[in-house]
Amino acid sequence: MPALIRASLGLHALAAGTVIAAPQAWPWALGAVALDHALIAGTGLWPRSDWLGPNVRRLGAASAARREVALTFDDGPDAEVTPAVLDLLDAHRVRATFFCIARRAREAPGLVREIVARGHSVQNHSDVHRHTFSLLGPGAIEADLRAAQETLAGLTGVRPTCFRAPAGLRNPFLDPVLHRLDLQLVSWTRRGFDTRDADAARVAGRLTRGLAAGDILLVHDAGAARGRGGRPVVLEVLPRVLEALDAAGLRGVTLPQAMEPGR
Repeated sequence: MPALIRASLGLHALAAGTVIAAPQAWPWALGAVALDHALIAGTGLWPRSDWLGPNVRRLGAASAARREVALTFDDGPDAEVTPAVLDLLDAHRVRATFFCIARRAREAPGLVREIVARGHSVQNHSDVHRHTFSLLGPGAIEADLRAAQETLAGLTGVRPTCFRAPAGLRNPFLDPVLHRLDLQLVSWTRRGFDTRDADAARVAGRLTRGLAAGDILLVHDAGAARGRGGRPVVLEVLPRVLEALDAAGLRGVTLPQAMEPGR
């Protein structure tokens, strides 16, 4: 159990004991509990936080020593963008991780299989990518993740081992579910904000400025902003990122490759 949750439970017990021993102190007890809940909620809105449970924000030391970087794509697959992304990755001999929404995967099963056939990894990005994911209870979270696991494992023949929450937002109920499903929460080291910003130079700059071995990069192969002529900005950004990896002597690998023990 994360330290923050243990502390929260202790605070609730202390508040209850205080009210029992000194009923007139109930406003202070209630205020302390309210502040505690606000802290937990705020932590869930911080995607790179590990206060609600383990959160992979960088690759491990062994992977970094091998000069590895994990390039990750969220929200696909997309019939227009994903094939172009795969071609760019092939041209640079880079392997990547695709955090797929299972609903979209069911709509494009052949494309999901192609991702794997071309040497990449498909991981769990929820079943339907609810905007209210961080408000769900434990039962709804588990049902969503289990459905996604079954879909993605059925399409690829490989059961996902990593999960990325929709928009990176979560609540205290997620971590126990991840443990039951043998999934690791993965966020990122740096992100491009390519769903909001159509300027390829700015997006690429966020991803490559200070780029280092062990980084986990986040872009999107579905839902990316569109620049001039309606072209998805990720297709303008990705060549710049791949060139930066080459120039820095970094190797793009999948998350399972980077996390594999003994490599």
